[in-house]
Amino acid sequence: MHEVLAKSLLQQTYATSILIREVEQRLLELFADGKLFGTVHTCIGQELIGVAVAQNLCPGDFIFSNHRCHGHFLARTGNVEGLIAEIMGKRTGVCGGRGGSQHLCDIDQGFFSNGIQGGIVPVAAGLAFAQELRGTGNISVVFIGDGTFGEGAVYETLNIASKWELPLLIVVENNGYAQSTPQTQTLAGDIASRAGAFGLSFKRGSTWEPESLLDQAEEGVRYVRQQRRSLVFQIDTYRLMAHSKSDDDRNPEEIARYWARDPLKVFLNTQPEAAAPLVENAKAQVDQAVAHALEAPYAEKSSVDVSPMATTVQWKQAPALSGDRAVVSIRESLRRNMRRDPRIILLGEDIESPYGGAFKVTKGLSDEFVGRVRNTPISEASIVGIGNGLALAGLLPVCEIMFGDFLTLAADQLINHSAKFRYMYNDQVRVPLVVRTPMGGHRGYGPTHSQSLEKHFLGLADTKVLALNLRCDPGAIYDELLATIDGPVIVIENKLHYGSRLDVPMKGGFTLEHSDEKFPTVRVRPTQPPAVTVFCYGGMLPIAEEAIAAAFEEFEIVAEVICPSQIYPLNPVPVMESLAQSHRLLVLEEGSNFAALGAELIAQIHERSRGLIHDAKRLGPPQHPIPSCAVLENEILPNEQSILAAIVNLVQHV
Repeated sequence: MHEVLAKSLLQQTYATSILIREVEQRLLELFADGKLFGTVHTCIGQELIGVAVAQNLCPGDFIFSNHRCHGHFLARTGNVEGLIAEIMGKRTGVCGGRGGSQHLCDIDQGFFSNGIQGGIVPVAAGLAFAQELRGTGNISVVFIGDGTFGEGAVYETLNIASKWELPLLIVVENNGYAQSTPQTQTLAGDIASRAGAFGLSFKRGSTWEPESLLDQAEEGVRYVRQQRRSLVFQIDTYRLMAHSKSDDDRNPEEIARYWARDPLKVFLNTQPEAAAPLVENAKAQVDQAVAHALEAPYAEKSSVDVSPMATTVQWKQAPALSGDRAVVSIRESLRRNMRRDPRIILLGEDIESPYGGAFKVTKGLSDEFVGRVRNTPISEASIVGIGNGLALAGLLPVCEIMFGDFLTLAADQLINHSAKFRYMYNDQVRVPLVVRTPMGGHRGYGPTHSQSLEKHFLGLADTKVLALNLRCDPGAIYDELLATIDGPVIVIENKLHYGSRLDVPMKGGFTLEHSDEKFPTVRVRPTQPPAVTVFCYGGMLPIAEEAIAAAFEEFEIVAEVICPSQIYPLNPVPVMESLAQSHRLLVLEEGSNFAALGAELIAQIHERSRGLIHDAKRLGPPQHPIPSCAVLENEILPNEQSILAAIVNLVQHV
């Protein structure tokens, strides 16, 4: 680097670093004065890292950070007023006061942060993947601490980033501590070996050598940009203040030694004439930002509400369905939508040809859509995390989780990332993410491949959950979803249904109807007023149909089935309409019914119309793992006989 240019860049580096320190020192004072909410994680002592990297980035590059994100944010955006107002919970904050200290976003400047350790790494990789797909030439940068190497999502992402050759710079701020625990207790081996194990290039620098750090940062960014490959950049440093506020149990003598070496303190002491105006300017900016924030109004709640507002539904005769099998209907929907919309990307394990997924939903699609259907490693957290990154970039990822049981491995990405991005980033982003997965038993797959775990994902903010059934064309559901998606959607498919045909005739004495909802509710309506309302979804519908037919034939009991396609948010109105006649409710679920959808349905109905339910029963499996023995599995899951018995019991119960 030219000497004059290098000197100017170093001066700018110190100016921005001093500004970061002034901001964070004022934040600690504001916290002590009761002017902040939550907590504050400062990067005092580590300021040079974010500045050195950010100075080499271009418009269109993205930074992803963590709970200790203020320095990275200011280095990238320079937005002091937006940061201070945000942490004070004010509407003028960069996220309208919704995100606070750890959850920052400036979409125009390319900045995201989240407080879950390691979780942002696959999201950063997803956005890097989007940059490659679009051929932008831009890169993504993700900042992590050395303590984050305890998280599995990091290793999943390093593996994928290397295999897919993603333009991702992983900056490791190596300060020697994971909160309060020293690295000697948390890190086996070393960081360089971790990069090498995945075939990634590695660089090492330090905040105690500022000029060298600037050169290394420039080289690292240039490598990722030009080579279109990932790089792990370890920067040794020391956090001079507590992990959070004042929780510091480190040896005071150790801290004092590092204060003496602090590069900003050295600069202030050795170059006071150059440093003084930088400090004065930083203080003035902070004073002004605090004054403005104190006058600003507090944050507002989100205007986004996924709860259904319908008070009534209209019914119509269900359309005739083709004789296709459900798997073909889903596959052909994906095919025609991928032809229509080039943003759609399919990710999952074994989904490329010739295998085409465990249930063959994607068979042949990778041949037609080369590069848009991607096999992934066995890495559920990173599959969905990369999907989150693609969605933030404006693409439309469809992530397949091979078995619904494995959705638990991706729970963090759904619960702490996709569900929250839109709100906590103040509506600056949308996350059009589809996660599709098969649930359900009756195939003898056993305790880890036969569960129905969807209840654990109901109630997530800004997230819909659909459950496909055989009385609504699943391809039509996907057509509607992919044409209108505006946020995360989990789609539950039933593994028994893939090979089933869609044109199975109705039992005599019953009519099949659909509601006018976006994702229709199915009503199996008897010719006479029902004595029992049966609520179910997904794989339970065909079994419920057999049971209500048997109830009429054997006991002359008339029952009606209500089966929604959208189970969250749940619209209780179709059930309530049926209960106005029957006043008896039977809820069927394949998953454990403790704190599940049926309990929610009953509670909602009671809140809306007390007394509408005269009698109710929830039928589900016991608190017991799903057996591998098919005979025992069928015995514990709701089946035609147990449903029939429950219907009869409800009618006879006094």
